[in-house]
Amino acid sequence: MLHTLRGTVEEKGHNFFILEVGGVGFKIFTNARALKNVAISKTPFKCFCFLHVSENQFTLFGFLDEPSLLFFELLNTVPGVGPRTALNVLDVDSTENITAAILEKRTDLLTRASGIGTKTAERIVIELQSKLHLHTSSSLTKSMDVNIELEEALVSLGYQQKEAKQAIQATQKSFHEDESFENRLRSVLKNIGKLK
Repeated sequence: MLHTLRGTVEEKGHNFFILEVGGVGFKIFTNARALKNVAISKTPFKCFCFLHVSENQFTLFGFLDEPSLLFFELLNTVPGVGPRTALNVLDVDSTENITAAILEKRTDLLTRASGIGTKTAERIVIELQSKLHLHTSSSLTKSMDVNIELEEALVSLGYQQKEAKQAIQATQKSFHEDESFENRLRSVLKNIGKLK
């Protein structure tokens, strides 16, 4: 069925955007991490799509890259995980880091997603472990742990959780693997003001 759509982004909501393709406006739902990178513009925009058909409606979900779409589809094969829950899982971290969490059986990282309890997280791990592959899962989950610590430190300093997450995401590419927690926190604090 649908795999990609290319058009112009005409509007954005809190969990969707409208993509106009050949005079038709498609309402496409996506996760918050992806939505941040969608801009209202006349420049052509391509997204990868998943059409969910239920008894009484058709819902279109969109992603910025094919790996995110494939991971979303995989999450939807897990009993008890629907499209909305799968979107919440994608908001936990990058696709690669979530894959690492599943391979390392880190249900505590998966339960950070809204609507995911321990039982659902365990089911995701059991169902998907044999279907995913990654060479550096251990180091990636360590990185996720540090980011959670950074987020908690920023919240304790009075920053909003959403603001803290955005600052960490914007800064983490500059982190060195053996960099101390204190240095990482300094870097994030230095950049957090620039994001406002």
